[in-house]
Amino acid sequence: MSIGQENRQDAEQNTHQGTGQDTRHDNDLSLSQFDGGEATTPALKASLEEISAFLISDFPQISCTVLAIGVNSATIRYPVDTSSLRPGGTVSGPVMMAAADVALYVALLAQIGIVPLAVTTNLNISFLRKPSAGKDLIVKVELLKVGRRLAMGEVRIYSEGHDDLVAHATGTYAIP
Repeated sequence: MSIGQENRQDAEQNTHQGTGQDTRHDNDLSLSQFDGGEATTPALKASLEEISAFLISDFPQISCTVLAIGVNSATIRYPVDTSSLRPGGTVSGPVMMAAADVALYVALLAQIGIVPLAVTTNLNISFLRKPSAGKDLIVKVELLKVGRRLAMGEVRIYSEGHDDLVAHATGTYAIP
């Protein structure tokens, strides 16, 4: 199975999808937390619905769709239209950076709750291949560490329907 297929499958089966179904993956379980000898899933502090409503009310300029959230993870769809393109018919770097930043924010909010003043302190991105001009970006995040004051995550960006990674980013957020 390719990475893109795995990512699409993960997006379809992640912890919260707005359907009320619990479709956790085994890797969403925290083995450091035990309940009578069995692993338990840490509770998320904000739901997919709460995060989506917050983005609509406080960041209306960002028109992404939160597809899934999970323990230390999130998947979003970031729309691509003609305003997102640069000469040559490819998605511009600033658009991909914005998509990475928003996805990190979504993953973090799921973990710590709606904390509007959590801010980006660092964002590094590598552009790997030309994304499709007519396809939305699918952005998957894994938070590597969430501390009291800082959180760090890894971001993988794909063109919808394609298996090849178009960009890879890492970012750090300051938590107030």
